[in-house]
Formats: sequence, C-alpha cells, structure tokens
Amino acid sequence: MPKKQKIAVVGLNNIGRIHCRSYKEHPEAELVAVCDLNRELTDQAARMFGAKAYYDVSSMLEQEDIDIVSVATGGVENGSHHYAPAMAAISAGKSVLVEKPLSNDLGEAREMVSFAKEQGVRLGCNLNHRFTPMALKAKQWIDAGELGTLLFVNMKLTIGNPKESSPWLHMRALHPHSFDVLRYFAGDVKRVQAFMTKAPGRSVWSTASINLEFASGAVGHLMGSYDMDNKHPIESCEVAGQRGRFLLDNVYEALTLYRHGQEELSVYRNPVLGGFAGFDGTFRSRLDTFIRQVQAEVPPEQIEASGADGLAVQSLIEAAIQSQENGGKVIELTGAS
Repeated sequence: MPKKQKIAVVGLNNIGRIHCRSYKEHPEAELVAVCDLNRELTDQAARMFGAKAYYDVSSMLEQEDIDIVSVATGGVENGSHHYAPAMAAISAGKSVLVEKPLSNDLGEAREMVSFAKEQGVRLGCNLNHRFTPMALKAKQWIDAGELGTLLFVNMKLTIGNPKESSPWLHMRALHPHSFDVLRYFAGDVKRVQAFMTKAPGRSVWSTASINLEFASGAVGHLMGSYDMDNKHPIESCEVAGQRGRFLLDNVYEALTLYRHGQEELSVYRNPVLGGFAGFDGTFRSRLDTFIRQVQAEVPPEQIEASGADGLAVQSLIEAAIQSQENGGKVIELTGAS
C-alpha cells in the first residue's frame, strides 16, 4: 500500500484552515505541520488540528519530514504572498500545491513554474472548480464525442465581494476559476477582448464581460462580477457543439446534456445524501487528487490543474486587463494560455 503523505500547510486564515481540515480528514494524509507569520493564528491551528506549529517556512522545511506543502497564504489580490513559501518548498524538493492565483504577479508565476520544472518537482494549483463530479462527467462527455466539434462556451461566475483594494482585485482573485473551467472544457485560448465596468461607489473594475477565441476555432464568453447576491446561483457553464450541448449549473449542483435531435435529456445531479455537502467539498476533491497523484508518483508534467495551468489562466487574466486598459483591444496570446 502507498504510504500516507505527510502534509504541511502554510498560511492559516480561512482558506488555509479549509486545507488543514481537508487533509486531517483524508485517509491517506497526515497533517504534521502548520505555519504562519502570525504566531497566535499558528498556535490556534496547531491545537485545532493536532500539528506542530512553525512561524517560518525555512525552519519547518529543515526540521520536518514533509511530502506535500500546501501554500494558502493570501496578500494583495489573494496572491502576493504565494511566491516566497512556494519557491522555498520547491527548492527543498517537496510537492507543492498553491492556492489560486498562482501569483498575482505574472513574472513570479512564470518563475515558480520554471523552477518547479528545473527541480523536477510536482507543482499544482488549487483550481478546485474543475474537480466536482459534474465537471468530471462533463469532460467525459466531451472526450466521448457527445457534443461533437465544440462551437461555443459561455461561462458566468458572479458573487458578492465588497472589498476595495487594487483596480484588478476582481479579475486576479476570482477568475483563475473561470478561465480554468473554460480551458478544461475547450482548450487553449488564442484571443481575448474585455470590457469592464464599476458598480456605483466602487473603485475596482467589479464587473467584466470578456470575449474569447479558442485555438480550436470555438468561441466563448465570460461574464464575471463581484456585485451580485451570494444567495443566488454563482456559477454556470454552457458548452455546445454540432451534436449537442450541456449546462453545468452552480459549480456542483446539476449537469444536463441536450443531444441534438433527441427529446430525452441526460441529467447528472448532486445527491442529497452522499454528495457534495457544500463548497468545501470542492477543496476535498481537489486535494484528494493531488495526494493520490503524488502517491502514484505521477510525472510533474501530468499533474492535473498544474502550476502550468495556473500560469495559463493568469496569462488570460493579464490579457483581459491589457484589453481593458486599451479600450477593448483584441489581445493575441502567444503560446498555450
């Protein structure tokens, strides 16, 4: 039997604690260490999850036998504190899972991916929306040819977030999820065009409409907003081809396949018993995949939702920002994005 993976979590605010809880409940994981610059936060998490407390990453990496490091630090646009602990863990040869965005700085994200490749280290990103049973089933339908050649993809991700920080908070903090789901279903993106607006009283570009052309020739659209009510469905994705289309509703609640020329539908739903009890389930599913791929010694380039995928979605976000800054100019992407 494969050995349990020894885990450390760096960054212990809300998302970091979800990581801790998910690892603590996983049968193939052992949470051995927690780390944060905030000593009070670290001590609380250590008591809560039965792990050893550390206040700097270097000491933790030197003193603990660790297989996987989860980097769940925050910072500006939720990603400015990821670089240093991730690079330290990669340098130590650990498998590393980084919260999204991989970094809010594209240059840092490129360095992280390049360094992991040089070191032969597995680097993943917590792009957890693709790890629901519904998303996995939808991808199976695409791969099985149920939709035929893809024609268009429409994505919507809207939540209420009143935070006011950088002008690009909405794009960099939220839409790694959106662009990853779009790429997961339809592949690399070739061109991007963005139009954004600010809700009354806001300083951030809080609502965005983004047009996409995929390398395959399919076209798509993303509608995103930080100005909505969280009591209503937050996410939907429609993917259509010449044989049919599917609608993925609210991340993990329901998936419906409409085959052309047929009156009967295929519906895949989240069961009341035994299904996802809440959004935290997406973390458990994503972390489970990373644990099992590390256990199986999957080659770094084959990691699902890899650092390279995290970099690709950040490149799309930066292209959308560039488009907005240039009056809706169409931005051509070079390489895989």
